[in-house]
Amino acid sequence: MISTPLSRRTVLKGLGASLALPWLAAMRPLRAAEAGVAPVRLAVLYMPNGVCPGAWAPKGAGQSFELSPILEPLAPHREDLLVLRELWNKAADTGDGHYVKTGGFLTGTTITRTSGSDLRSGGVSVDQFAAKKIGHMTRLPSLELGLDPPATGVDTNVGYTQLYGAHISWSTPQTPLAKEINPRAAFDRLFRASTPGRDGEAAKDRSIIDLVLADAKRLEGKLGMEDRAKLGEYLESVRSVERRIEFDARRQSETVRSDPAAERAICDLGTRIDAYADPARVSERKGDHTEHVRLMLDLTVLAFQTDSTRVSTFMFGNAVSPRNFSFLEGVSGGHHQISHHEGKAEKLEQYRRINTWHLAQFAYMIERMKAIREGERTLLDNSMLLFGAGMHDGNAHNPHNLPIVLAGRGGGTLATGRSVAYEKNTPLTNLYVGLLNRMGTPVDRFADSTGELAGLSDPDYAGVPG
Repeated sequence: MISTPLSRRTVLKGLGASLALPWLAAMRPLRAAEAGVAPVRLAVLYMPNGVCPGAWAPKGAGQSFELSPILEPLAPHREDLLVLRELWNKAADTGDGHYVKTGGFLTGTTITRTSGSDLRSGGVSVDQFAAKKIGHMTRLPSLELGLDPPATGVDTNVGYTQLYGAHISWSTPQTPLAKEINPRAAFDRLFRASTPGRDGEAAKDRSIIDLVLADAKRLEGKLGMEDRAKLGEYLESVRSVERRIEFDARRQSETVRSDPAAERAICDLGTRIDAYADPARVSERKGDHTEHVRLMLDLTVLAFQTDSTRVSTFMFGNAVSPRNFSFLEGVSGGHHQISHHEGKAEKLEQYRRINTWHLAQFAYMIERMKAIREGERTLLDNSMLLFGAGMHDGNAHNPHNLPIVLAGRGGGTLATGRSVAYEKNTPLTNLYVGLLNRMGTPVDRFADSTGELAGLSDPDYAGVPG
């Protein structure tokens, strides 16, 4: 048994591998007076193309509210939610269709119209503001994930480079942060040595768990029963994600081999088929897209669980995403095209189904984080998960009354289980002030904010009447 507390920075090491540990009871300080507070994490999940009008907003306000059809997948987690209404991003109300609303979603500023040579977001994104303050406390200052590769051309309809539509994280007004879209590369970034050397290079195809197993066995012998069980569960969860990534990579390679058009495109790029394991660039097949999303969300959860980072963003798709959702029952066609529903009932129903699928993936992440204990709380309790889009109705490109849901209790600083209706055109950046204050990076203002969003910690606050 360990007589002194384990450091929160304890890792399991192996050849070319470094596996951070989750929170264990052995990490508790010996004296109650030394007890620390679990860190608060922030994840942003961005959905492109807005939501189906009339099917998003819940009925009622405060604690007495009913989830809407789109939000129904979140029903098991109702008490972990804050559904926030009537927030808007004023800086995105410029008449542009998508790019201003995507590129400026987390900055609260207006991007500069450009063909690509002089990108300017107008500000630093809220996630990177937090990362600059607390990123030194973790191995990775932040983690940016997504599904679609960036497009570099100019959208001639509006005169903006498509790069704006592929990034929501900005470390400076001129520097968007590239997102990782390959699950295997994201996994390796979390758990494999960045400069493995000759021996580590030889071990790159071996399982992470196999590489650190000897170190894990040594540690296991020093832990109590509860921690041994928790360590075993954690190692199995990492192995499970690793196996799913490998399976998905093999399936994608097989898909390419069976798709002559895809194979020709890859050969034109000079890329070996065997190395081509990026699901984002392969023709969609039933179920593949959902698995790609869930792998990325699982990696975010692992990153938070091991305190590898406390700040993460995830993009379900780029602006104007044409992702084909025909794998959903009752849906035929691409996301962007369906979002331009023109008030037609058939398209509206398909739009709603696509939105509902996105919320089901959000629910999956919430469920995963609720199952992970951190002392008296859960990983979800110690986190803030922001799900949102840069516009409301995709047909109207409306930046008013944005679809925003916050899950998690921010380390006990958020009173969840409510729907809150604010005054119309309340700045979205007021919410960002509230998030930053709970991340240990306090501010009075952020972009065009007027202060912290009211009522985040008040369980009786329901917003404005009516």
